[in-house]
Amino acid sequence: MSILTLFVVIPALMLVGLWLAKSLNQVRGVMVAGASCLLALSVWLTIYFVQQRAAGNTDVMLLTYSTPWFKPLNIAYSVGVDGISVVMLLLSSIIVFTGTFASWQLKPLTKEYFLWFTLLSTGVYGFFICTDMFTMFMFYEVALIPMYLLIGVWGSGNKEYAAMKLTLMLMGGSALLIIGILGIYYFSGATTMNVNEIAAMHNIPIDIQKVFFPFIFIGFGVLGALFPFHTWSPDGHASAPTAVSMLHAGVLMKLGGYGCFRVAMYLLPDAANELAWIFLILTTISVVYGAFSACVQTDLKYINAYSSVSHCGLVLFALLMMTKTSCTGAILQMLSHGLMTALFFALIGMIYGRTHTRDIRYLDGLMKIMPFLAVGYVIAGLANLGLPGFSGFIAEMSIFVGSFENPDTFHRVATIIACTSIVVTAVYILRVVGKILYGEVKNPHYLELTDATWDERVAVICLIACVAGLGLFPLWASNVISDAVGPILANII
Repeated sequence: MSILTLFVVIPALMLVGLWLAKSLNQVRGVMVAGASCLLALSVWLTIYFVQQRAAGNTDVMLLTYSTPWFKPLNIAYSVGVDGISVVMLLLSSIIVFTGTFASWQLKPLTKEYFLWFTLLSTGVYGFFICTDMFTMFMFYEVALIPMYLLIGVWGSGNKEYAAMKLTLMLMGGSALLIIGILGIYYFSGATTMNVNEIAAMHNIPIDIQKVFFPFIFIGFGVLGALFPFHTWSPDGHASAPTAVSMLHAGVLMKLGGYGCFRVAMYLLPDAANELAWIFLILTTISVVYGAFSACVQTDLKYINAYSSVSHCGLVLFALLMMTKTSCTGAILQMLSHGLMTALFFALIGMIYGRTHTRDIRYLDGLMKIMPFLAVGYVIAGLANLGLPGFSGFIAEMSIFVGSFENPDTFHRVATIIACTSIVVTAVYILRVVGKILYGEVKNPHYLELTDATWDERVAVICLIACVAGLGLFPLWASNVISDAVGPILANII
C-alpha cells in the first residue's frame, strides 16, 4: 500500500472524528489535527520528491501502487505522483489548513459544515493521487457533490439559485467526461484504465480522438471556467461561505486544468494538435472577458470570481500553447492563483463578517479601522496583478514567454491579446484597493469594528507567506513541474 493512500485515509478518519465529536471544541480539534497532518504529509512528500530528483531518480511517477478494484471493467485503485501532482497536493493541504482557521467562528451547524468540507477535500486529494481514469472520475464527483449543500445551506445571497446552477452545470460536464473516458477505454483496446499505460500505447485512431477530445476537454473545462461554460463560477463563488470559496477557487477549479492536461491532451494527442486552435480562441476570450468583467463589478466576491475566470482561462490558454515553458507556467499559475485567490476570499469573508456588505460603493477607510486585514488585501492585490516578488509574476511571465515561443502569427496574436489582461487586472485591483481601504471613514458604524482575530491572522499570514515564498524562491517548484511536464508534452507534440 502506497503512503499516498494516507491522503484519503486521513480525511476519512477526520469524517469519523467529526461524526463522533460532541462539542464545538472537539470539532475544531479534529479539523486542526487532520489538516495539520495532511499539511505535514504534503510537505514531506514535496521534500521527498525534490530529493529523489536530485538523486537522479528519473521515474515519471513515484510511490506508485495498484490493486484491482472492479475486474470486469479493468478498474483499479492506482496511485502515483509526479511533479504536477505533488504541487497540487501541497496547494490543497495549504488551503484546507488555512480554510479551517478561516471557518473557526462559523455558525450554525458547525459540525455538519466541516463534515461536508472534509468530504469535499477528500475528493480533491483522491483525484490528484489517482492514475486510473475511472477512479479519478469517482473522486472528481466526490469533490463536486458537497458543493451543493455547502453553498445552499451555509452560503449567502441568492444561495439556492447559485448552488443549483453550479451543480447542474458541473454535472453536465461530468456527463461529457464519462462518455469521453469510456470512449478512450474502448477504442484504445487497453486492458487497463491507467492513464500512463494508455498513453504509452498511443493507438487510438485520430478520427476517434477528434470525436472524444471535445468531450474530455469541455467536461474538465467546465470546472476550469472555460468560456462560455463559466457562468456558474461567479454566482457560486459569490454565494459560497468563505472557506468553501477558498477551496473552490483555490483548488477545485484546478481539477479542470489538471484533467485537461493529464487526460484530454495526454491521451488524445493527435486531436489536441488538430483542435487546439478552437479551444485556444475560447480560452483567449476567457482571459480577456474575465478581466473586463471584473472591472465593472461592485461586489468584492464577484470581482474576485471574474478575476478567477480570467486567471484559470490563462491556465488552459498556456496548456494549449504546448511549449514546455508555457505548460510549466500553466501549472505554476495553478499553484500561484490557488494561493492568491484563497487569500483574497479569506480577506473578503473577514471584511464582510464585520461590515456586512461586500459592495465597494459602501466601503471606505478600512485601513484606519482594520489595518491588518487591509494590508493583507493590498498584498493579495499586488500579487494578483503580477508584482515581481510574488507568485503571480513568475507564473504569468512563464506563460507569456512560453506562448510567444510559437513562431506562427496565430499563436503570437493570441498571446498579445491575452497580455492585455495584465493591464486590465491592474485597473480593477488598484481601483478596489483605493476605494475601500483609503480615504475618510464615512460610515460611523465602521469606527466600532475590530481588526482580525488570532485565528484569522493564522490563515492570512500562512497564505501571504506562501505567496511571497513562491515568488521569491520559485526555482524548486519550476524544476519539479518542468520535469513532469516534459514526458507528457513529449507524448503530445
